Amino acid sequence: MWGVGGEREGNSPPSRDRKPCTTHTGATPEKSARNDASFQRCRTMPDAPWLTPAAIALAQGIVHSHRGAFAMALLAGPAGRGSTADPRLLAQELFAADTVVLAHDGAPLDQGEGPRLIYANRAALTLWRRPWAAMVGLPSSLTAEPEQRASRQQALASARVQQAITSYSGIRIDSTGRRFAITGARIWTLRDRDSHPDSHPCGQAAAFSSWWWL
Repeated sequence: MWGVGGEREGNSPPSRDRKPCTTHTGATPEKSARNDASFQRCRTMPDAPWLTPAAIALAQGIVHSHRGAFAMALLAGPAGRGSTADPRLLAQELFAADTVVLAHDGAPLDQGEGPRLIYANRAALTLWRRPWAAMVGLPSSLTAEPEQRASRQQALASARVQQAITSYSGIRIDSTGRRFAITGARIWTLRDRDSHPDSHPCGQAAAFSSWWWL
């Protein structure tokens, strides 16, 4: 039976040139299923190591401790300037900053291997030519060549006593042994997120922007 416009009514079989059924996005059911599976995999993928809850809390401690030590912002972006910034955004901004930023734990400087690195942003990882997994956990003394480690330890000890120092200069080595000089570095006591002067110290952090290969 034929309806208005010459189209046949009823359950007529599909023509050979009829296109497969699609969703309103234009995707076939098979493609939609694949997209859904990819989306689910993305949702279950782990965060980058600098965006885990512990690393985000540490980033907050680094940024707020710097402000408490020097009365100035560590980061130039909006997250670094605001005290109520979204923690995840702040952690992303710290990791992507051009300024080299590192931190180590509060282990005694003169015992065993000394403090170990607990944070390094992208600029630090690039400069030392190490991935996050190799840099974080490394004894921080190994960032300097043996001849420079005594003077480095003295600077860190002074920073612990004074809570913060500026204009530190020294020689460091990357993972291949290549030497570079840093100057104008700031070193400060790392505290919890509130950065209260009476809060328990939990390590030290350092930041610098000026360096060159030797």
